Amino acid sequence: SYQIEGALTEDGRGPSIWDTLAAIPGRIMNGDDASVACDSYRRYEEDIALMKELGVKAYRFSVSWPRIYPQGDGEVNPKGIAHYKRFVTKLREAGITPFCTLYHWDLP
Repeated sequence: SYQIEGALTEDGRGPSIWDTLAAIPGRIMNGDDASVACDSYRRYEEDIALMKELGVKAYRFSVSWPRIYPQGDGEVNPKGIAHYKRFVTKLREAGITPFCTLYHWDLP
């Protein structure tokens, strides 16, 4: 999710281990971070429309745990849950089977 979603501070997302690493000068070439990435958090409907047009039958995505648990534990962020529900619903409506990766190196 870190490499795809962008929107690092939208809808209550907390910082991830990658945000912390990217903020250290010299750690990431060009000082890049994932504040925009592929902007899939904002453009997921367009992304899914393109997948459908290309005939994609399945899509693997990962969950941004900092979007679900902004403080690392405790209260669940309802906006984060709502995003993934909308995302999976749109995939299924497009005839694309969602495959959710629960952990892909992105932790609060």
